[in-house]
Amino acid sequence: MTTSTADAPWWTDRVGYQIYPRSFADSDGDGIGDIPGIIDKLDHLADLGIGVLWLSPVYTSPMADNGYDIADYYGIEPTFGTMEDFDRLLAEAKARDIGIVMDLVVNHTSDQHNWFLNAAKSTDAPLREFYIWRDPAPGGGPPDDRQAFFGGPAWSLSPETGQYYFHLFSPGQPDLNWRNPEMRAEVYRMMRWWVDKGIAGFRMDVIDLIGKDLTTGEIEEGPYLHEYIQEMRREALAGEHLLTIGESWNVTTDTALLYTGRDRGELDMVFQFEHIVQGWDAVHGKWAPKPFHLPEFKSVFARWQETLAEDGWNALFLNNHDLPRAVSRYGDDDEHRVNSAKAIATALHFMKGMPFVYQGEEIGMTNAAFTHIDQFRDLETLNLFHEWTGQGMTDADFIRGANANARDNARTPMQWTSGPRAGFTSGTPWIEVHPNHRHLNVAQERETEDGVLAHYKRLIAARRAHPVIVHGRYDAQLADHEKLWAYTRSLNGTTLAVIVNMSGASVEADLPPALRVTGQDLIATHGPRGALSDRIRMAPWESVAVLAA
Repeated sequence: MTTSTADAPWWTDRVGYQIYPRSFADSDGDGIGDIPGIIDKLDHLADLGIGVLWLSPVYTSPMADNGYDIADYYGIEPTFGTMEDFDRLLAEAKARDIGIVMDLVVNHTSDQHNWFLNAAKSTDAPLREFYIWRDPAPGGGPPDDRQAFFGGPAWSLSPETGQYYFHLFSPGQPDLNWRNPEMRAEVYRMMRWWVDKGIAGFRMDVIDLIGKDLTTGEIEEGPYLHEYIQEMRREALAGEHLLTIGESWNVTTDTALLYTGRDRGELDMVFQFEHIVQGWDAVHGKWAPKPFHLPEFKSVFARWQETLAEDGWNALFLNNHDLPRAVSRYGDDDEHRVNSAKAIATALHFMKGMPFVYQGEEIGMTNAAFTHIDQFRDLETLNLFHEWTGQGMTDADFIRGANANARDNARTPMQWTSGPRAGFTSGTPWIEVHPNHRHLNVAQERETEDGVLAHYKRLIAARRAHPVIVHGRYDAQLADHEKLWAYTRSLNGTTLAVIVNMSGASVEADLPPALRVTGQDLIATHGPRGALSDRIRMAPWESVAVLAA
């Protein structure tokens, strides 16, 4: 966690790639992606230049939330393969210099986990305090009116004891009681077991929720959070050269360095979502998204770049398994799909931090555009459809919002070929393949000299080749411009000027002195630049990055 090039951690110049195993590649024709399918596609990642692979959960699970409800932290879900398959994945990835980062889900387990099955048997069960239990309210019913993130009460009745258990997500995902030291010790033992296998690190699911205190109502970034993360570092991660990334929907620039400050002994970076939620409606959230507003969007990134300029590290992303496709949310997924996908990628990849590519992003995959609620598979979407429509929202309005922001947009199968089922499976896919796979797929992108895939390769190679991209200072330029995203990166006398037209219109603008550079085109999507003078004219969705000579 340093800006120096001399003692920087191994991962600083790498680009991450997230795989959602269920939708990536199916090797056995059951319609669900699996670990052997991932192994078969590792050369695609190596050719792209990926150095870190974040693997969404492959642990044993009843799949109430597609694997984020874990029944056995030490087992591989049979749908995805075997532990032998996983070991082979580790070895094959290592042979390609790709580190595997496991998804650590320890805010909650599945209600089918042995810990919970034991805890639910009686009030004096040995593992009772591994979870959070309360008596019913005086008049009966849940202990309080807290609501779950996936809709409905955050408390469910356990009939064996007549008490309620707490779950911030679905009833099938009971929250662990992090106040219990024995439970914490079991989590750390499990983490060490995976580290001993040779993984490269952990992405920590909703890690900001583990420090909650229900007595005070402090759920997000609760009072025990940093105590527990520091203990986790000491007990499970000490002395290891691991990459640790915490997911936090509540971290801000005011609290970021509590997680990632170099003297804190906690995490290497956090996935923060301020740039995501600033586009959501105040009442209906992501189900009623606001129009994209570039100046506000840029300002969020600029503040995070400034906050972590000398300490900590940014995790850079625009989409993942929970978010819509970047080109559909921030670009133009129709006429200008290719150029807008390139533009968005350019803006993200030349910032300071570790860029993460979500599967399919590298070819410009788009949102699902479903027309009926029955086409959706996500637990959150289906629950909230009934909740919101029951409160007066029309089906059409909900589906419109879901097609903009629902999680299933990112979960349609990876589009490998133009053939049947996009080359994802020989069977019936668990969720519909996007019909645009006939012209939007990896095979065709590989044959396209100036396509989206080729652009991502150039961006990733540039990061490995030029220290200014990894370690240079970020300075925002043209901050208030409604269409241009511009900034400079600077390190030891080297300057990189980046200008991206984030619109479907041609733009002319006067450039400040900092952007007037002459040198090498790292990116020039609409023809050579070489020099940027006092004024620029840019085509729709054009992106330019010039490294000063």
